[in-house]
Amino acid sequence: SRNNFVRPKLTPIRVNGFVCKNPMEVNADDFFKAAALDKPRVTNKVGSNVTLINVMQIAGLNTLGISIARIDYAPLGQNPPHTHPRATEILTVLEGTLYVGFVTSNQPAPNRNKFLSKVLNKGDVFVFPVGLIHFQFNPNPHKPAVAIAALSSQNPGAITIANAVFGSDPQISDDVLAKAFQVEKNTIDWLQAQFWENNHN
Repeated sequence: SRNNFVRPKLTPIRVNGFVCKNPMEVNADDFFKAAALDKPRVTNKVGSNVTLINVMQIAGLNTLGISIARIDYAPLGQNPPHTHPRATEILTVLEGTLYVGFVTSNQPAPNRNKFLSKVLNKGDVFVFPVGLIHFQFNPNPHKPAVAIAALSSQNPGAITIANAVFGSDPQISDDVLAKAFQVEKNTIDWLQAQFWENNHN
């Protein structure tokens, strides 16, 4: 009978793992964050700080395929070699000078792992293709630098190479890494004992 019918519990619809809000309930705050990207950030031991604004901070970015980051560099600071598995990055220097570069993926010889680099000044723009290892370095020993990066994903991800390889939990076998890097196991043990700090906020 009709009285015995139990309506199934409705579960929220998710896209890309994020709950979709009823379009009738959307408001301006779903597309806003008082991020203070105009304010300097304290850098860490590698001399950088990445302040990423992605779908985790602005729900309205879901499905839009874009995010933004402010990157602060101390004098001689760097954003160490890393990749974004889900995004191409376009970076512009707002203050200072940056030495930047990326390495192509395993190409046939003679261009195998070709390194492309450039020195950028204020207002210059450089592109890092999706998934490729890249870095930025502030060569000035006296002045900080600042850049803004746009990324072609709502959640680009970041894999910092040294952190991932030497700071994994649990650790990758030193036998594996010693053979991969063609060094002694005690060198790998020393590297694994370092504190691998994340510069992405």
